Amino acid sequence: MRLALPDRPAYRGWRALPVLLALTALLWWWPNREQAGEVPAPAGPIPSVSFAPFRPGQSPLEDRFPSPAEVEADLALLAPQVRAIRSYAALGGEYDLPALAARHGLKLQAGAWLGREARQNEAELAALIAQAHAHPETITRVIVGNEVLLRRDLRPAALMAALDRVRAAVAQPVTYADVWEYWERHPELAAHVDIVTVHFLPYWEDRPIPVEAAIGHIRGVLARLRAAFPGKPIAIGEAGWPSRGRWRAGAVPSRVDQAVFTRRILALAAEEGLDLNLIEAFDQGWKYRLEGTVGTGWGLWDAGRGPQFPRAGPLREDPAWGLEAAAAALLGLLFWAVSGRPLLAFALGNALVFALCGTWPALYGSWRWLAAAVNLPGQALLALLLLRRSRAAGALLLPFLLAALVLQWLLVLDPRYRDFPTAAFAVPLVAVLAGTRAGWRPWLAVPLVAGALLGAGLEGPANLQSLAWAAAALVLAAAALDFRSRPRHSCGAGGPVAQWSERTAHNGLVAGSSPAGPTSTPC
Repeated sequence: MRLALPDRPAYRGWRALPVLLALTALLWWWPNREQAGEVPAPAGPIPSVSFAPFRPGQSPLEDRFPSPAEVEADLALLAPQVRAIRSYAALGGEYDLPALAARHGLKLQAGAWLGREARQNEAELAALIAQAHAHPETITRVIVGNEVLLRRDLRPAALMAALDRVRAAVAQPVTYADVWEYWERHPELAAHVDIVTVHFLPYWEDRPIPVEAAIGHIRGVLARLRAAFPGKPIAIGEAGWPSRGRWRAGAVPSRVDQAVFTRRILALAAEEGLDLNLIEAFDQGWKYRLEGTVGTGWGLWDAGRGPQFPRAGPLREDPAWGLEAAAAALLGLLFWAVSGRPLLAFALGNALVFALCGTWPALYGSWRWLAAAVNLPGQALLALLLLRRSRAAGALLLPFLLAALVLQWLLVLDPRYRDFPTAAFAVPLVAVLAGTRAGWRPWLAVPLVAGALLGAGLEGPANLQSLAWAAAALVLAAAALDFRSRPRHSCGAGGPVAQWSERTAHNGLVAGSSPAGPTSTPC
């Protein structure tokens, strides 16, 4: 006896179910497959890490500092895994960092933050000197200023004066830390320091360097610096890779690439005996105000103090990919049951989960939360309208297109710290590909197309994330070029010429016209 399924929309196309489930699993598994298992890392503690103990909701920009107990908990976490930490400021917070570091057996590279305010600089230098005197066994060196020349906060002469002052006042080695290019531009600094401290951040290079080429680049620059400063110790004050954010050319912020870079730089340091400090201990959410999403993701531990990746063995970009794939599949099944349209249902299920997963990690600051509070429900509503075959879907698509236009031109005019917003348009992309249109609006489509092409050209062909967004923007632009709703200039009844003729005939404005209209029209 053969069991037949009821002839209802929810059951039509049921034979496609295994294919749609397999495609959903593949879409989520492929970018999250195990990688980097072949990249080794030396055993033992990390030489040093940059230490900023701020937790979610705390920020030095707003004078909201962690408590002494929170700082001590962080140091207790780091102590078994690192030998030293690096600080960037001598002031701020109600805790004695050198004393806490000593309690946990950690050495400290103590820093003073220098900026444009002379009075604040004076206070920082005095506090740094006092720390060096009070904790000679814990503080192994003092760092006077961090990337001051890069930010153009001080002139070289003022920086050298500060270095000379501290050098005369403390027994520890004195150094200044900046990206390697500024040491080459200002070699005169070397006479005022005991150590040349350079930063290697391949992602932030003027010409971004992919992770595959990063270690070779660092080797080459170190050789140049050793030749430029013979006999002067060279330390790597910052080396790191971001775990999330926007691509820059072929430099990809990702958990996998962060693990690969970290393992390789640690291996290089062990091989060549480098003086190495990694940036940084913990993800710092407050940095989104300075550097966008990518600024928040340089930690070897996340903001919740969990390890970002294992020191050895394979890892996945998103360990939760299985749950996300399952959620997409369940939504697809639910939408299918409601609409009887299997392909659209699974496309929307995957799009909604992708939108949520792409938005959640970048929710820093009230404005981003507000944007997400509008965007995600808007995408969900659009999905429901599509499933119900509602004509209102086209009207709802219009604000998404306007938002895409604004964001696209912001990416053209001020791209450095802006994310590519593909996740915010996941459901609208499905809508357009499914045939939904927002009318004939060339005033919207043309600048969106122009911005997408210009932005992709500025980013370059190596930036696949940029190319993906450009393709998405072009698809969205198609929704504003609905030729079916384009105004038609016709001589037939009801067309603009006929309407003009009727009006002018009625008003007696066309010579020889009769109440029925002119004897001829300029068609």
